[in-house]
Amino acid sequence: MAPSDDAGRPLVDQAVLDRLRAELDEDEGYSTVFVGNFIGYLPVRIDRLRLALTTGDLAGAVDAILSLKTSSQMVGAERLAGLAMTLERSIREESLGMDPSVALPRLAATYLKPISHCSRQTVHRLQSQRSAGASR
Repeated sequence: MAPSDDAGRPLVDQAVLDRLRAELDEDEGYSTVFVGNFIGYLPVRIDRLRLALTTGDLAGAVDAILSLKTSSQMVGAERLAGLAMTLERSIREESLGMDPSVALPRLAATYLKPISHCSRQTVHRLQSQRSAGASR
């Protein structure tokens, strides 16, 4: 699956955010902090992934992509989570038949740009929804 195949997914699933608000008792503002932490830490997650892929660090790449996938799913960042799932699958498949120091940089060339672009779009959408939620 090419990175662009996830374009049909919603950028952010509002139902996930609504469920997060309900589960974290929005009266205390925990979901706002949770989403804010996701936004703040997203560049670190992307940088960890970039470093692991470009240096051929298989264990680091798996850890970084799982972190990105899981955190994205938790805030409803469906398109970013989909890209992460696709990359995770590719990492697992490529690492079986190829030297990670060759395979992972190739995956970096294919996936890092779409993931970075999607992460910027996701942050913008989450910030917009957070601002709109604050005015309710």
